Amino acid sequence: MASTLHLFLFSIAVVFFSTSNGANYKPHAFHLPIRKDDVTLQYYTSFEVGPTQFIVNAVIDLGAPFLWFNCGDGYNSSSYNPVPCGSSKCKAAKGIGCLGCNGTPRPGCTNNTCSLYSYNPFNNSLRSGGLGEDNIYVYETDGRSVLLQINVPRFPFVCADSGSLDGHAKGAKGILGLGRTQIALPMQLANAFALKRKFALCVPSSSQSGLGDIFIGGGPYYLLPNTKNASELLITTPLIINSVSTAPIYSEGDPSDEYFIGVKSIKIDGQIVKLETSLLSIDKKGVGGTKISTINPYTILHTSIYKAVLKDFVKKAASRKITRVASVAPFGACFSSKTIASTMTGPAVPTIDLVLQSKSVYWRIYGANSMVKVKENVLCLGVVDGGSKPRTSIVIGGHQLEDNMLEFDLASSKLGFSSSLLLHNTNCSHYRIF
Repeated sequence: MASTLHLFLFSIAVVFFSTSNGANYKPHAFHLPIRKDDVTLQYYTSFEVGPTQFIVNAVIDLGAPFLWFNCGDGYNSSSYNPVPCGSSKCKAAKGIGCLGCNGTPRPGCTNNTCSLYSYNPFNNSLRSGGLGEDNIYVYETDGRSVLLQINVPRFPFVCADSGSLDGHAKGAKGILGLGRTQIALPMQLANAFALKRKFALCVPSSSQSGLGDIFIGGGPYYLLPNTKNASELLITTPLIINSVSTAPIYSEGDPSDEYFIGVKSIKIDGQIVKLETSLLSIDKKGVGGTKISTINPYTILHTSIYKAVLKDFVKKAASRKITRVASVAPFGACFSSKTIASTMTGPAVPTIDLVLQSKSVYWRIYGANSMVKVKENVLCLGVVDGGSKPRTSIVIGGHQLEDNMLEFDLASSKLGFSSSLLLHNTNCSHYRIF
């Protein structure tokens, strides 16, 4: 049912722009860099908009429905066009109404303009803004290098104002949504350039030694110094569509734009954690299950799952003679790093397996992704308590995604995941050759 619904959404998709680089030129795939902000722990990317190639730094939100950014911060493009309210493009974008403006016409201040809500996940706020289109510039890739800069005309986005940026990383101007919608970046580029309906993320643990990757259009993916195609490392599991939207505002019957996977159980050092398994399924109200997030810095667990995981992890750590120390908020289990050895996959702590559609398919989390250094000689298990009534039981956060390759196959509704790339003598920090 999930796959059928997603293919249906693709079949009715509206392409918001055409290719100005020539009908005979077909890029293989696109690439955008990923940087990590060490203060906010947010991941962001950069691209250019309009004839002056105005630079937009946008925080990456895997489940958000579209691109929005502050149009009042130096952006004034002659190629900007507002999308009229009531138009087919407005309807396809699920516009909420019509905006007008009494000021001098400019991006973000136009009449008879399709309105959408831009959502700031860092302060949980909504602001209405006008849907518009402009040229954006992104780079082609062959999986190894960054190649030609491609002009993508009439790309849709929402104009926000500076008040929408509370909590964003310094210099960030908005949010780049990669969710399951018609106007998100992956759908738009795939439709415009007849690319494979795939995108991949390689989220860096740091930007000090290189940048991470967003690939749109499929592989190959080369992550030096490993010379093999990283797509060959991927294990696949179904992407599940939550039939009830998880957005802050939505219409009845809307499915979620976010990406869910079917975790069936959790193991620590090979031993199953005893927990209420009904929490791992999505109920008729859209509550429960497991989703992936680039916005939450650490994995968030339903209280009962959190307590069970901490209990078993602490027990397994003790059996390895790892010394527990006082907890450091927001974490509940911390340890002396003096009693933890180092390995190629980070601190030598109990492994955590998210078991998926069968016992032989699991996403293994090693020490580099499970542990967080909070101060000198102290490492904490990087999961937090999400309360007893969260909308989603498990939210896999950014720290657990770092240095893992994730490929979202939108056509077949499957997730490909590598587990830690450190096992393969590589990671997600690279400098792509131009």
